Amino acid sequence: MTSISAQLVIEIPFYDVDPMEIVWHGNYVKYFEKARYHLLNKIDYDYQQMRQSGYAWPVIDLRVKYIKALVFAQKIIVKATIVDIDYGLKIDFLITDAKDGTKLCKGYTKQVAVDMHKKEMCLVSPSILQQKIDDYEKHL
Repeated sequence: MTSISAQLVIEIPFYDVDPMEIVWHGNYVKYFEKARYHLLNKIDYDYQQMRQSGYAWPVIDLRVKYIKALVFAQKIIVKATIVDIDYGLKIDFLITDAKDGTKLCKGYTKQVAVDMHKKEMCLVSPSILQQKIDDYEKHL
């Protein structure tokens, strides 16, 4: 599997910052989520398609390493990369400054497939995930 990535530029809005104009720590997860959604759309397996395929993909692990504070009106690049799909879906995240590339934050999420009909967690990722990645890679 090739590393599949997606990235987007976000300008830090006023409503995400505290009185010192620094981003509240919980909003970093929101930025990860926006990048993850963009990445899943890229491989044509967004949340609605996951549900239609019979699986929910809850996040079971989340890690965030804060390197440097994000501030009001700063433009950042949030990059999401699929790094593992065998026993779930692991996505790495990197947030950098859009102007100079300074690394600001990194982290990852781990999601597992849950069969929505059986209400059971899958021990390995269902084949639909690999199929979506294969289809995406064919069109590169």
